[in-house]
Amino acid sequence: MRLWPRTLAGQLVAGILAALIVAQLVTFAIFIDERRMATRAAARTQVLQRSAAVFRLLENTPPALSSRIADESSDEWISFAVSDTAAVGGDGAQPRDWALRRNFQRYLGRDNVEIRMDVDTTGGLADRVPEMPFGWEQKNEGYERRDDDHHGEHSRKRRLRPAFGLTLSIGMQDGRWLNVETLVTPPPPSWAIPTLSMVGGTAVVLVLIVIVLVRRVTRPLAQLADAAENLGRGADTEPLPENGPLDIRRTTEAFNRMQERLQRFVRDRTQLLAAISHDLRTPITSIRLRAEFIEDAELRGKIIATLAEMQRMTEATLAFAREDGTSEHSRIVDIAALVDSVAADLADTGMDIACEPGARIDITGRPDALKRVVRNLIENAVTYGQRARIAISASDSDAIISIEDDGPGIPEAARERVFEPFVRLEESRNQETGGIGLGLAIARTIVRAHGGDIALEDPPGGGLRVTVRLPLGVPG
Repeated sequence: MRLWPRTLAGQLVAGILAALIVAQLVTFAIFIDERRMATRAAARTQVLQRSAAVFRLLENTPPALSSRIADESSDEWISFAVSDTAAVGGDGAQPRDWALRRNFQRYLGRDNVEIRMDVDTTGGLADRVPEMPFGWEQKNEGYERRDDDHHGEHSRKRRLRPAFGLTLSIGMQDGRWLNVETLVTPPPPSWAIPTLSMVGGTAVVLVLIVIVLVRRVTRPLAQLADAAENLGRGADTEPLPENGPLDIRRTTEAFNRMQERLQRFVRDRTQLLAAISHDLRTPITSIRLRAEFIEDAELRGKIIATLAEMQRMTEATLAFAREDGTSEHSRIVDIAALVDSVAADLADTGMDIACEPGARIDITGRPDALKRVVRNLIENAVTYGQRARIAISASDSDAIISIEDDGPGIPEAARERVFEPFVRLEESRNQETGGIGLGLAIARTIVRAHGGDIALEDPPGGGLRVTVRLPLGVPG
């Protein structure tokens, strides 16, 4: 199964090619059998016609010339001999030979001739004819040409496996018998070259046509997969061309409608929250101005602090809805250089940060949004874990950013809950830092919009390790 293609186009081509090979093999086997039967029938016809011609010649020539005529008519495949006894015993009336007997009588043109024949399709001719006068002997389930002086140039060694043997005894008018012995061999292997060439050419042409058609069918599917990946990463995507077969065209139309609805939903949600945020600024500012006239300093401070927290929550909620840069275009980003730049800027403010330099790692993303993710995670590590140790690496498919701290960590049961909006763990996160519980939620939203994810782990030395994975390369 590891050799089986994984793509739809590959599986279609492989399946059609396998079906073609099976069909061609079946056709080839049928053709071979039909050719074998046709060759055998043609060989029998040729032997019978030649035997009839020799018999007629011997009947019309003096008996003294019979042996010479028989010898001159013989060759390495068929032997003629005039004898006082028949080579085939009995009356030779086997049922399977009646068709041959009837054809031979037609070739002779006479019905009053005694004919005896024996057909052997098992290769046991040498057992039936102990000494074959035309110079062949059975050896190792085949026949080998004997070396003797009787056949001169035909006495060289040759090997064959007969298709069938035929022994024929024809009674002559003077009481003698014309004995005919022959071996009919299968055709040589070279006969298959034209057939194989034709089959191979047909297969090549058919495969090329199938490849073109399959690519035409599957190309819209590949474009659809790339568009879905880009949409999942938050990249700007144009509507796909609606072409191809009807089923694929309808799928593309549905994807375009879904993409338009998602974009419209996000746009409407962002506009709504932006309007709410704008509308809230005015009453908050108005209440703050009025709070300044409160004479009780303690009450005035509490009200102003509450209004400030409301302002921060409003701005953070708006940033969360917008994912901090939905209008920013994606491009190729060296994530190693981006992380190193953010870490250096934060280190200049006095934070305890150690960043291991890494080789260039390219991803496709929105730089400002990614900077916000990295900055938020580093600040959390320093704020709640005293220091941040950053490492950047790459696997076969992802860029990996690892940030460790020396803090108390986060209980495993609460690691998923901290990514929810407005969630803070008071037992491990100091509420006086000013956080409102949206930092990790915004970070994971941005990372997942890029096709990646964030995971929280316990490092061997204690503390907390935050691992960010972002897919490598450029989406199609």
